[in-house]
Amino acid sequence: MAAKTKGKESRQEEGQEQDPVAREITAWTFLSLPQIGSLSEQNIEGVQKKLEEFLNFRQIKTSLKEAVLLDYYVSGFWWAKEMDFTHLQLSGFMAILNFLLENLSTKHITLEDNIKELGRAMAGIGESHSEKSGGLDFFSVDQAKAIISYLKISLFQHYKLYEYLFHKPREELVIGDEQNVVELVKPMDTLFPAPLEEGISYDMYSSFIALPPESEVETEEINQECHPEGLQPETESLDIDPMAGFTIEDVKSVLGQVTTEIIGSLQTEINEKLQMQEEAYTVRIDKLKNT
Repeated sequence: MAAKTKGKESRQEEGQEQDPVAREITAWTFLSLPQIGSLSEQNIEGVQKKLEEFLNFRQIKTSLKEAVLLDYYVSGFWWAKEMDFTHLQLSGFMAILNFLLENLSTKHITLEDNIKELGRAMAGIGESHSEKSGGLDFFSVDQAKAIISYLKISLFQHYKLYEYLFHKPREELVIGDEQNVVELVKPMDTLFPAPLEEGISYDMYSSFIALPPESEVETEEINQECHPEGLQPETESLDIDPMAGFTIEDVKSVLGQVTTEIIGSLQTEINEKLQMQEEAYTVRIDKLKNT
């Protein structure tokens, strides 16, 4: 009898140890069943708007924390909905998400300890009348495995990022009213870009694709207006030799005259400079003699 009494007392103590976890999971204080029913009727955009309202998120566009939390809950709810969870199971799953996130944000629980808390909460699933039940008996074993797999690729995989989100202070960036000048790409002169090296040849591009500059097009249009077809003047290219009509003697005489004039002017200039230098040296010599 004493052994049985001790066994009952030990089981009661174990049950008391699990009671806090069971109370946190089964209280359903995160999202009520009516709220779950309202979310189940919405598409993904509607779920996001409803959760913004239920969670009282007012700064989604400016608060990184609220945006991350909203994505966390929306993704989790939509995954559970696609798993065909009942309303009670949806409520329990959302409570699990909130339970684990609260452990991280408020209690600063590490990843290993949070996994242990999840194990305690999901204890007893698949067992009838288990004394170690965490209050989630409405899930099947396969559903519990799916939940664990989902948490592995969501919260647990990015645990360090969530820790940084909650426990690392961030600077608040103030956006001023300064006007920023944005440079735009200038328009091209042609409708088509230049060909690539491995594309068509430049001759083909310039002949059939590239359009002439606007100035040339306007000039051609003006010429066509001034000279209609049939009345345009014909320009004949005449090949005339500029040296025609001159003999070799004429060329020699002309070159001789030009050479004589150039050399004569150079000799005169040189003689003038030499005379100036000679006079300067003479003046210096006279000064030296007088001293």
